Amino acid sequence: MAAVTLDGVTKRFGQIVAVDGVSLAVADGEFLAVLGPSGCGKSTLLRLIAGFEQPDSGTIRLGADVVSGPDAYIAPEDRHIGMVFQSYALWPHMKVAENIGYPLRVRKLRRVELAREVAAALAAVGLEGMGDRRPAELSGGQRQRVALARCLAMKARVVLLDEPLANLDVHLRARMLSEIAAFRNLSHATLIYVTHDQAEALGVADRVAVMEAGRVRQAAPPAILYRMPSDGVVSRFVGAGAVVPGEVTATFANGHASVALFGQQWQVRSAPGQPIGPAEISIRPEDLRIVGDGQGFAATVARVLYQGGRTIMDATPALGPGTTLSLSLQSSEAPAAGSTIRLALIDGWVIPNR
Repeated sequence: MAAVTLDGVTKRFGQIVAVDGVSLAVADGEFLAVLGPSGCGKSTLLRLIAGFEQPDSGTIRLGADVVSGPDAYIAPEDRHIGMVFQSYALWPHMKVAENIGYPLRVRKLRRVELAREVAAALAAVGLEGMGDRRPAELSGGQRQRVALARCLAMKARVVLLDEPLANLDVHLRARMLSEIAAFRNLSHATLIYVTHDQAEALGVADRVAVMEAGRVRQAAPPAILYRMPSDGVVSRFVGAGAVVPGEVTATFANGHASVALFGQQWQVRSAPGQPIGPAEISIRPEDLRIVGDGQGFAATVARVLYQGGRTIMDATPALGPGTTLSLSLQSSEAPAAGSTIRLALIDGWVIPNR
């Protein structure tokens, strides 16, 4: 059963359409990441689910219950949803234990039971013995764990996370991603995680929904999203690579097509029913290889970026002067910027016509 269902949800702020007819179902216990650039509507979508905003049209359900719709609106405090914000949203005058226990006090839980639940939540996130501290005495990562502990203690059926790692340094972010995955296993809650960082989204989520201009362009497991993007917007935003105009010249029953690209024919993956004719081809760094003279197509190395054990190389095809192709190479293999090389296309994806 779907834990959260949005059916044709639209939200406007004056002339701006922040969320535009979004329909999406998040399964019970699923971890969904909502990915997109700033201003695409992802945080507004989260606020609509939480009840902080009301849709102009469409329906939102939690389980079988309509919580927002033409004839229904349930207040945020009655939706039993946990929230983890970028800013932590902890009361500075309260101790850690008081912050975690606040939702339980609102529900008038008995003092002994409340103390037991708070202690269990603190232990679950590795903050035993810190219940008497103030938020100001904690690091950023510890504050986020307090926010997660609050969701654990209240036994929220749905937890919404709005850019929760944006204020943390890169090393702490990696650790907190593991904490969030562990929290998911402890709580068995449905998680909806908003981020603009694709590494976060692809690394932890069961599915990723890519938003652009208020719409969900594609919602799919990370591997599907990366290898089979539904359109050029998704292909350009998720993962490094290029979207190149080409020509489908033949299709095959094994899910492949022959495409004319850079003056040669190449075989790439395609969706069933792909028509013959002009198409966009998604090319990822691992889809290209440097080959010897007389093979592949000519390209000029435009940039070489050393990244430790790997080097990122950008190259411009001789027959595609406006195109930049990226490759990931062993550092010892990388040619110098400005040199001429030969490249072969060993894979790719024909973006379906929409």
